[in-house]
Amino acid sequence: MAQTLQELARRMREAEAQLEAGIEAEIARRREVLGLLRDGGRIRFDAAARARHRAARQRLFDYIRAIRLRDLATAPLIYSLILPFAALDLWVTLYQQLCFRAYGIPRVRRRDHVVIDRHHLGYLNALEKLNCAYCGYANGVIAYAREVASRTEAYWCPIKHARRWPGGHARYAEFMEFGAEENFVAGWDAARAKVRGEGQGEE
Repeated sequence: MAQTLQELARRMREAEAQLEAGIEAEIARRREVLGLLRDGGRIRFDAAARARHRAARQRLFDYIRAIRLRDLATAPLIYSLILPFAALDLWVTLYQQLCFRAYGIPRVRRRDHVVIDRHHLGYLNALEKLNCAYCGYANGVIAYAREVASRTEAYWCPIKHARRWPGGHARYAEFMEFGAEENFVAGWDAARAKVRGEGQGEE
């Protein structure tokens, strides 16, 4: 049974990789149509695209005037989350720098998860750019912390839960079955060796 699930997980990863390659090709095609140019690591648009963006941008004053009262009232609560997100970001970074080095686990590249680039869009006004930067940061930190936690779990406790858990990460399918004590120590050692070998050269 476990072998069957592992084979299904392997095939699912292969299908995801094929899907990702197809998505990347489609994104590249769409970006070309939209006038996005890549200049090394820099993002820029051609002149026609920049002109379209400027024409589509809503004036900041008009944008602020249209904000609904409920949105204005909840904004301080939304933005107050920057404090726990920043603390999480700092603490996860410190944790993996110290502990992953000690365990021999490759460290997660933060920049692969925390992506802030929507401020390059000329059709966003200053407040929209700020909102987009905040969302990119918050969701990126969560993705970053999840990957660090995933590697930690694969190293320290690669055992599935007793009940079905829809929140499983990519490594979860290969965890040992709940209650399967046979070859438990060998399975744990294998899981640790695997996570140590993942992501080599990512830093």
